[in-house]
Amino acid sequence: MSEPIKNRYEFVLLYDVENGNPNGDPDMGNMPRIDPQTGFGIVTDVCLKRKIRDYVELVKDGVSPYRIYVKSGVALNTRNEEAYLDAGLPASPKNPSDKRLTDFMCQNFFDIRAFGAVMTTKVNCGQVRGPVQINFSRSLDPIFQQEVTVTRQAVTDPKDLDKGQTMGKKQIVPYALYRAEGYVSANLAQKVTGFSEDDLSLLWESLVNMFEHDHSAARGKMAARKLIIFKHNSVLGCCQAHTLFDKIKIDRVSKELPPRSYSDYQVSVDTTMPNGVELIEKL
Repeated sequence: MSEPIKNRYEFVLLYDVENGNPNGDPDMGNMPRIDPQTGFGIVTDVCLKRKIRDYVELVKDGVSPYRIYVKSGVALNTRNEEAYLDAGLPASPKNPSDKRLTDFMCQNFFDIRAFGAVMTTKVNCGQVRGPVQINFSRSLDPIFQQEVTVTRQAVTDPKDLDKGQTMGKKQIVPYALYRAEGYVSANLAQKVTGFSEDDLSLLWESLVNMFEHDHSAARGKMAARKLIIFKHNSVLGCCQAHTLFDKIKIDRVSKELPPRSYSDYQVSVDTTMPNGVELIEKL
């Protein structure tokens, strides 16, 4: 693995959904998440991190140093025990401050190096703050939550065979363009997790391609449309993040009809950067 990153970064990811549910809300019957005060759509950071984790596991085959810590079907205590075994320590919560434990977890698991992890479970490996942080995504316009009734000919219970078909529901957004903003801290990468240049390249690759390997009928047509990266020439950075985010403007081409495609928007980027900041466009 390469050296920890030496530059601070911010990034903006634009992605859209067509006739799908990008992030269902379990508190609202799995309807697409929404800001109830404004009607704008929301996608949580947890949702995007899950897709990044799944992409990394897909392309790296779950091999160290690119294993995934938070995943379905694996107990976290089982993962933590590996660190104790490697350090020759008994799996006991009496060793929470032993740096060897957190070092092992950071060295072997990509998502811990990137996002950090709370590993203060019964088998305690401490707590790590990750250099990569992602805000909630928000749609560029208020979304229309639609619940579509569907039918199926297969029935579950034999007593329903005479009905011939059963009814079901699908929750969708006809179309929405979402904007996610994120940060990469070289300071935390160097001092805490060791997030490396190779890890960073994999992160950018994941953001571009994560929807391509996550297609499903429930999520509809989702695609990354634009990834804009701001690279600082130092560990701590050259300016405030919001001044860079404000350089990306997104406007509706026409406001007469609801947006139904990416071409209904115009994205403009002010390429005049503050001293010490480089603009990089991946899409």
